Amino acid sequence: MEMHTRVHARNLVAWAKDRPEVIVLSGDLTTSCEVDTFRDAYPDRFYSMGLAEQNMLSVAGGLAREGYTPFVHTFAVFMYRRALDQLEMSIAYPNLRVRLFGFLPGVTTPGGATHQAIDDLGVLRALPNMTILETGDATDVESVLDLTATIDGPVYIRMVRGEIPRLFHPADRMRLNHARMLSTGTDVTLLSTGICTEEAMRATQALAARGVSIQHLHITTLKPFSDPQVIESLSRAKRGIITLENHSIMGGLGTAVAELMAEHGIGTRLTRLGIPDTYIHGASRAYLMREYGLDAPALVRAVERIVDQPLNITTDDLAAARFSTFAAENQQEAL
Repeated sequence: MEMHTRVHARNLVAWAKDRPEVIVLSGDLTTSCEVDTFRDAYPDRFYSMGLAEQNMLSVAGGLAREGYTPFVHTFAVFMYRRALDQLEMSIAYPNLRVRLFGFLPGVTTPGGATHQAIDDLGVLRALPNMTILETGDATDVESVLDLTATIDGPVYIRMVRGEIPRLFHPADRMRLNHARMLSTGTDVTLLSTGICTEEAMRATQALAARGVSIQHLHITTLKPFSDPQVIESLSRAKRGIITLENHSIMGGLGTAVAELMAEHGIGTRLTRLGIPDTYIHGASRAYLMREYGLDAPALVRAVERIVDQPLNITTDDLAAARFSTFAAENQQEAL
């Protein structure tokens, strides 16, 4: 698998070169959020706001009112949890063009409950005017900036960072409210998002080899959530539907799918794989994905329950797992 490091760092510098309206704000996590290269390239368009996220989002709203496009960078928890009132009243309510880059969602940080954004989608999906995107590979990260440029109003982006895989061809870019179809089938419809798509891809080939026909979609737009091909894929599942996400099973992808199924009268069994109704503890990403059932073996077990038979798939049958050990040079935040 082709791997890339600091994709957002390089992409943002190139993308913003001829866009002087783009202003980057950092919540004292400049290297950790891969905007140190932007700071060095365009120092007049970069502001380190310190550990004051409420103020940072209020400033972003003010900049947007003056015609700039603020790109706010911090860890996801500090974006929506610590500064929710400012996010709502200074950005979402006036429907301003602010781009909110939330890093380290869910199990991608070992920092424990204080640093793990496990319910950000549930909170932000409820905000009027908010568009929500999630990246899962290098192609997503490379194309998300072009996508945000087409969207009026605020956009929240769940970002991957550091060493990340390229799962999709560079030409297969993110599209608003449009899922990528990764495989077709009629037994089970599988919808995955973010880092969980790589885990799902580890399992789908082995499942197909056991005769389970899987329709697999990679979801990058969590709001709006009305893609006709998603609705069609949910309707064609004969045995069951599975969602796999790096988020609480409440309020995220699983909830969005349940809402869509109810609205369209789709009565198929739904299995939501994600973080259960609990705060999670600090540990490695690999451990947390295994512990809370977000990995390929958990997906296999879910399919076995749906088809009501053992499939005899071992860990050796699954594609190799890939977990980043990357830490940027001079990175002050080990999280």
